[in-house]
Amino acid sequence: MTATTVYTTLGSPLGDLLLVGVPSATAPGGTALVSLSVPDQKGGATVHGTWTRDPAAFSEIAAQLTAYFEGRRTRFGIEYARGGTPFQGRVWEALDAIPYGETFTYGDIATRIGAPRAAVRAVGTAIGRNPLLIVRPCHRVIGANGTLTGYAGGLRRKEQLLRLEGAACVTGTLPA
Repeated sequence: MTATTVYTTLGSPLGDLLLVGVPSATAPGGTALVSLSVPDQKGGATVHGTWTRDPAAFSEIAAQLTAYFEGRRTRFGIEYARGGTPFQGRVWEALDAIPYGETFTYGDIATRIGAPRAAVRAVGTAIGRNPLLIVRPCHRVIGANGTLTGYAGGLRRKEQLLRLEGAACVTGTLPA
């Protein structure tokens, strides 16, 4: 990320979210989202001294996230800064296509991108490298047997997001 990188934090039911972006003339609100992290996220972003704190740059993104957490929004109209490998890009595009409140398996994602079933681990690795939790809905991907597996933000948060969305398939849930 460059010297023009901006960031802010946003309170949410999952804890303070760290939003990181870069200026974009085409993005709603003028900022393309580079990263959205939750507290203690495996591989999550951390603030760098060269970044500029700029809450106003994220006003549109923050409004959309707030509406999502209040149950008033099911899709995001956010520009993402592109990144990752071509394979990750295909996996991430498949994540973007998973409808609100639905779940897919890692195998479903492999099939959707035209990869063989043997690529399920590679799909899981690409999903695990998703820098845009919540807005790129990797929380909607579950194990083949319907259980909650692998989420960089923690399985409790994954369950919380699926419950918020009213996902019909929240099996293998964690104890209350």
